[in-house]
Amino acid sequence: MNEDAFWALIEELSRRPGDRDERLEWLRAELVRRPETESVAFQVRLEKVCERADTRAVWTAANRVEGGDCTEDGFHYFTLWLVGQGRKVYESVVADPDALADVPGIRALVGRHRDEWDDDEWPEWEELDYVAQDAYDELTGQEDDEGDEFLDAVEDAEDAEAAEEEDLAEDEEEDGEPRGARPEGVAIPRLAALFPLGSSGS
Repeated sequence: MNEDAFWALIEELSRRPGDRDERLEWLRAELVRRPETESVAFQVRLEKVCERADTRAVWTAANRVEGGDCTEDGFHYFTLWLVGQGRKVYESVVADPDALADVPGIRALVGRHRDEWDDDEWPEWEELDYVAQDAYDELTGQEDDEGDEFLDAVEDAEDAEAAEEEDLAEDEEEDGEPRGARPEGVAIPRLAALFPLGSSGS
């Protein structure tokens, strides 16, 4: 599964009707229709794009939306949610975290106390991290191994991909900044205006 195939699944996921559980069930069923290697490849891609979004600038934006209560785990779940919004939204926010101010799911939270946010509205999506393992376990009959076989398969796939990328990186060293690097500490004036500190939503 290459990056375009991964994002094609995510784009369809973002457009599906129903709540998050229903959409994840669609994704699980879609992965179950494919060889188990596709579930592994999906997880590898998911972890890679989440890692790319793991910057201080994006965390600052997520933390502002969540009222200063964005924990380390919560931020990982936020990056999963961000991926789930689709490629265009993901790319725009990674490039400029203040672009979160344009995301409908974020704008729907403005002016409301966080106690009023429904579970499906929170900009966190932990469950997206487990759907590929669920599909893999179903395909391989490994439901009782606590995911060990799946995690080993993901690690092996990541190691193989890293070895390939290491060769490519040697050709790109003269480019200076590594791929995926993003400036830290980007200002978020629009988000700050939408989610002022000390507001009723804090």
